[in-house]
Amino acid sequence: MSAVEKVTFNNSTSREFSNTVKQRVDQYFEEHDLSKHANLQMVLKTIVLLTLYFGSYALIISGQLSLAVMWFLTFVMGVGMAGIGFSVSHDALHGAYSSNKYVNRALGYTFDLMGANGYIWKITHNIIHHTYTNIHEHDEDLEVAGFIRLSPHAEWKPIHRVQHILAFLAYSLATFFWVFVKDYKHFLKTNIGPYKNKSHPVGEWIILFVTKGIYYSYMLVLPMLLLDITWVHLLIGFSTLHLTAGLILGIIFQLAHVVEGTDHPVPDEENMIDEHWMIHEMVTTNNFARDNKALCWFVGGLNFQIEHHLFPGICSVHYPAISHIVEKTANEFGIPYNQHDTFLEAVASHYRTLKKFGDPGFTYSEAHM
Repeated sequence: MSAVEKVTFNNSTSREFSNTVKQRVDQYFEEHDLSKHANLQMVLKTIVLLTLYFGSYALIISGQLSLAVMWFLTFVMGVGMAGIGFSVSHDALHGAYSSNKYVNRALGYTFDLMGANGYIWKITHNIIHHTYTNIHEHDEDLEVAGFIRLSPHAEWKPIHRVQHILAFLAYSLATFFWVFVKDYKHFLKTNIGPYKNKSHPVGEWIILFVTKGIYYSYMLVLPMLLLDITWVHLLIGFSTLHLTAGLILGIIFQLAHVVEGTDHPVPDEENMIDEHWMIHEMVTTNNFARDNKALCWFVGGLNFQIEHHLFPGICSVHYPAISHIVEKTANEFGIPYNQHDTFLEAVASHYRTLKKFGDPGFTYSEAHM
């Protein structure tokens, strides 16, 4: 793909909202004498999620369980993998888990140990997605597959008529693609989003191959060597893990931006978004199920995406509290605070959005007039 020109934001406007919400959030932490990083609750959650994933793996590799129980544990591993990605890896790779960069780096490698690559994630997610949210040809999170149209400005294809069905299959296959294709593809790309001729340090290439090798070894080689199973059993277990993790991760991530009410802005002739970057994040981002404590615990900051996009350096464990500050400030300034009360409402909204974007007669500009 050829490179596209970088988009800029008119940060000279709407500074009052930006300054006010930052000041109020800082004041919250000061008044309550709190660190913006992980607390005991977050540490305990980290232990539980890592135990869920690696503990299940240890039980499987022990060879003391029946095939049925081992198969069930691959499902548990899939749930654990998604939880680690949401809460542990995500915060660490954003530098939000700890004030100590070495702690963040160490916990960030949980991402690599689950078959993905933290370095590429920090480029495509931390930098590109967080800067150019919902901007066609810039936001890498809109590029799930050629048969899925997540932006109303992307080229329409006949296959998109049924994307509201195909999308969930694509989400299920997401981590398969991540483990075997996506990271290598990004390392070999000349252009990534708006970045031209992107080169990667030799050290990162080494980390890519070493961590991929470790993952393939403990997930594919060791089970065949240590367990009394066939390659078919291994394929079933490995597929169960990734179909579970992929579906959970795919759905949760899409509910943050590709739902009714979120904007998909187009830069002007000077390639500028004529609003402050923080306003852009507010209108392109959506929260959901803020009062669902179990979901909040599992997905970390993913259902508080507004707060996460405004304050990516704050640990997700604090988002429920500061969300009230952000919502109040947004209301005072007449800025949209997009949200769905429940998880199912958000899923339904995403489904309807997929249908709209798959309809050749749907006109996005008219829908937002």
